[in-house]
Amino acid sequence: MFDLTNFTPWVLFSDAGIICGLLLIGKLLRVKVRLIQRLFIPPSLLAGLLGLAFGPNGLGWLPLSSNVSTYSAILIAVVFAALPFSSPRFKVKEVARRVGPMWAFSQFGMLFQWAVMGLFGLLVLRLIWPELNPAFGVMLPTGFYGGHGTAAAIGSAFDGLGWDEAASLGMTTATIGVIVAILGGLLFIKMATRRGHTSYLADFNALPDEYRSGLLPEEKREPTAVGTTSPISIDSHMFHLSLVMVAAFGGYLMSRGVKLLWPALELPVFSCAFVVGILFKSIFNSVGASRYIDPRTTVGISSSATDLLVACGVASIKLAVVVKYAMPLVVLTVAGIALTVFTVFWFGRRLNNKDWFEKSIFAWGWWTGTMAMGIALLRIVDPKMQSHAMDDYALAYLPCAPVEILLITFVPILFAAGAGLWLMLGCLVLSLLILFLARRCHWWNQK
Repeated sequence: MFDLTNFTPWVLFSDAGIICGLLLIGKLLRVKVRLIQRLFIPPSLLAGLLGLAFGPNGLGWLPLSSNVSTYSAILIAVVFAALPFSSPRFKVKEVARRVGPMWAFSQFGMLFQWAVMGLFGLLVLRLIWPELNPAFGVMLPTGFYGGHGTAAAIGSAFDGLGWDEAASLGMTTATIGVIVAILGGLLFIKMATRRGHTSYLADFNALPDEYRSGLLPEEKREPTAVGTTSPISIDSHMFHLSLVMVAAFGGYLMSRGVKLLWPALELPVFSCAFVVGILFKSIFNSVGASRYIDPRTTVGISSSATDLLVACGVASIKLAVVVKYAMPLVVLTVAGIALTVFTVFWFGRRLNNKDWFEKSIFAWGWWTGTMAMGIALLRIVDPKMQSHAMDDYALAYLPCAPVEILLITFVPILFAAGAGLWLMLGCLVLSLLILFLARRCHWWNQK
């Protein structure tokens, strides 16, 4: 049954069973182990670390197949295909009027991290280690700003362009980023409460137990979805899952079609899945059927795929690659942490007038780990969401998302074509122009 030499549906079934079992063990550890609770380590990361330690890349006790890394590339397509179905309609004027400073902060942070770390790899690290791939520096924002999903996407793209080590490097920086997000975030929150920088949290030690264990008491439970179809025809969850999966599959077909027409152009499946998802959502809007799409259900599908993605991605890290690049990785990570601390808190205080720390700590979790880490840290300092940071970020991120998609899509292509330096310089110039715009629009806090 565990013949991993030939991939069969039973191999997929076995891999899924093992990964889901590890997720349950990770959840049990989160509930029972005090140290893990204090560090807010997510079960998906624990599952991935267990899979790495006991799977084929570690002790070899778990019979995971060699396809685990491929699952990550598929799951990120599912995540991006689900995004358009849960995104609200918005007007550009509304975004500019309400969340202009937040947009400037988010867009600047994205471009600045990519630009500075990409240039650091090209102009500094390659002077010390000339054998490094020119794109080594962008492995930091791939894992930090992007997270495991972006690491899977960019790793898959670079693999198709001849650099098969990118996936393991990206997953490694993403894993480090999640740990840094948690440990650094808790440290910054403790410091902020002592200095009076938090608006809604006076004592860090007064957090409710469900924040640590992750288990909600009955009186605090809320519905996670609303059924929009009658079960007598098709289950609502199945209806929404079908929408997302068809969009993801459409993205795969689009990517393969482009490859057939232009063999030199390798469009990532997740980018195409996002485009197909937008087309589907536009059709639903035009025919008035969007009211049958429940955003909470599609968010749940995306979140479930993300949990599986993190577990599979971490379990698929090749430790030999990490050991091979240990020293450059250490230097890259230290530089990336220092840059992110400066960007988040120095610029965050100047581009966010009210509740600047709440918005900055959310950015810290997002720009080092994942959006989920940002939400977790924000809920610690703002349990009742009185700062409206999530609402503002949801609007501000809408115009940022296309820029991020373009970056993830073309970074591998342009670096493989030898144009990585010009791309990073372009990102740096754009980030500085955003700061100039913020000053002209009076979004810059002079105090």
